[in-house]
Amino acid sequence: MLRLIFVLLLFTLLNVPARADQERIVSIGGSVTEIVYALGAGDRLVAVDSTSLYPDVATELPDVGYMRRLSAEPILALEPDHILAIADAGPAPVLDQLREAGVEITMIEDEPSPKGIIDKIHDVAIALDLTEKGHELARQVEADFEALAAEVDVVAASPQRLMFVLNTGRGAPMIGGAGTSADAIIDLAGAENAVTGLEGYKPLSPEAAIEAAPDVILMMNRSVEASGGKEALLALPDIALTPAGQNQALISMEGLLLLGFGPRTPEAARILAAALADLKPKPVN
Repeated sequence: MLRLIFVLLLFTLLNVPARADQERIVSIGGSVTEIVYALGAGDRLVAVDSTSLYPDVATELPDVGYMRRLSAEPILALEPDHILAIADAGPAPVLDQLREAGVEITMIEDEPSPKGIIDKIHDVAIALDLTEKGHELARQVEADFEALAAEVDVVAASPQRLMFVLNTGRGAPMIGGAGTSADAIIDLAGAENAVTGLEGYKPLSPEAAIEAAPDVILMMNRSVEASGGKEALLALPDIALTPAGQNQALISMEGLLLLGFGPRTPEAARILAAALADLKPKPVN
C-alpha cells in the first residue's frame, strides 16, 4: 500500500499531460505510439512504454517500462481510462489485474507486413474513435508502399543476401529467420534473407553462418554499439569468414524504424534498399 501511495505521488509531481475532458490513454508498443501521434491524438497519452521512442515528444512522457515486463502499480497510478497494447505485451496476469481495476485494454495485432500495418492503423483509429483519420492515414501508407515497390525493382533484380543479427551477447549471435520483422523488412527492401529453414530468432553457429554466406549483415544501431562497434562485430568468428565479414559489409539502422512496422516502414525499406545499392560493386567502364 505504501508503495502504491508513493507511486501515485510521484506521477502527480510529474504533471502528466492530458486534458480533464478527454480519455487518458497509455500506449504500449513503439508502433502503436507512432500511430497514435500520426492520427493526431498524442495529447491523449499520459504514458508510454520504453519501446516508444518516436516521435521525440513521446520520450517526454512517463515510461511504464518494457512492454513484455509491465507492472500494474505504475500504470494504475496514472489513472488511465484506456490502454492500447501491442499484441505481445504483458505479462498476462498484469493485464488481467489492470482489467479487474476497471481499465479498458485494446490489444493491437502486430503482423509484420504492409497489410498488418494497415490493419494496425485501423485498429488504433477505431479504439480512439478516429475512424476517418485512420482511413486517411491508411491510404497514405498504402500509397507509400506502392511507390516503394516500384523503387526497389532495381535492387530486387539482383538481390543481395542479408543476415539480420539481433545481438551477439556472450554466446552465439541471435539471428532473424522466417516470420520475423527482420525477415519482412529484408523482403520489402528487395533483398533476400540469407538464413533459410529457420523460424523466429535463433542462435547461429559459425558453421551455419558460413553456410548462409550473407553478402551483408543487418543490425540495429544499439546492437552494433553493444558489440563494440563495426570492426569488432565483423571480426567475430561467426561472421568474419562470411562474404559480409570479408567485405566489411554492415548496415545498421535505428531499431524502431527498422523493425517497428508502423507508418514509417516504407521509409525504412527505402533507406535499406538505398544502403544496399551503395554496397553493390560498381561496374567498371
